[in-house]
Amino acid sequence: MPETAPAITVQDFNRILEQEIPFAHEVGMRADDIGEGTAVLRMPASARQLRPGGTVSGPAMMALADAAMYAALLGRIGPVKLAVTTSFNANFLHRPEPADLIAEASVLKLGKRLAVIEVTVHSEGFDAAVAHMTGTYSIPPQG
Repeated sequence: MPETAPAITVQDFNRILEQEIPFAHEVGMRADDIGEGTAVLRMPASARQLRPGGTVSGPAMMALADAAMYAALLGRIGPVKLAVTTSFNANFLHRPEPADLIAEASVLKLGKRLAVIEVTVHSEGFDAAVAHMTGTYSIPPQG
């Protein structure tokens, strides 16, 4: 079965990050790929994201994962500004390596009002997942 085009382009999503989610843009977060219900986002390695002990902070990884969830959802439904996170669960698995963090998101279930999305985060160049997150997004009614 041929894959259909995503409902938002990488360029349009990155424009949303730049213009409407200033924190994400300021830390260099960007989409590398968006499919129909999938997304790959990256956050460059930076001392700004470190916590005591020299590892990437949980909040930084969670922000990347949440943005990846949003991108994957918009890849299915298009640019819906008021689609928002209603729940978020994070499991931190391994210490991230000193490299860009990559978040790979996938919509697991899409209903009329809710979407369930999962994200795996890893350090670029390393296979081991450093975190696994799941979240639910609320989708506003159309019209």
